Amino acid sequence: MTVFTLLNKYRPETPAAKKQRIKEAAAAKAAGKEPEYTRPKTVQYGLKNVTSLIEEKEASLVLIANDVDPIELVMWLPALCRKMNVPYMIVKDKARLGALVHMKTAAAVCLTQVEKADASQLQLLQNLAEEKFNKNPDALRKWGGGIMGLKTQAKLDKRAKAMAEEEAKKLASLGRA
Repeated sequence: MTVFTLLNKYRPETPAAKKQRIKEAAAAKAAGKEPEYTRPKTVQYGLKNVTSLIEEKEASLVLIANDVDPIELVMWLPALCRKMNVPYMIVKDKARLGALVHMKTAAAVCLTQVEKADASQLQLLQNLAEEKFNKNPDALRKWGGGIMGLKTQAKLDKRAKAMAEEEAKKLASLGRA
């Protein structure tokens, strides 16, 4: 079972389903019965909401999209998850996360609670996330970038070549060539 099959079980209700639930509750209340409502266990979404759930250590598993633009919106989330010991995964597409929560896109989603039947599956995914992302020393200590543009590379090559020629001239003038 993948992460998305587990999260599919905990999708939030659609607006139509919510409307239907409210109508049924109103009909039950009109009939004199107390409407029975328990908050469903669903995927939480929205950057602000996910952040507060991580800070309160209520999030069980956090999924972060890799194609968020600007990246500064989510680039600090892995560090926060590591600090709070919350397992996180970086997944491929923000549109795929958005489809889980009936939106176009979602930068980050998280699970807070699951049914007892899915607890073992969640535990497996948490262990995988801890191993691949939270406690991965390569991801922590590897600096990205450092790639210079073509103009800078040409300038440095030209400078190195000039220095080599200068060194050759010095050696030739000393008679050691």
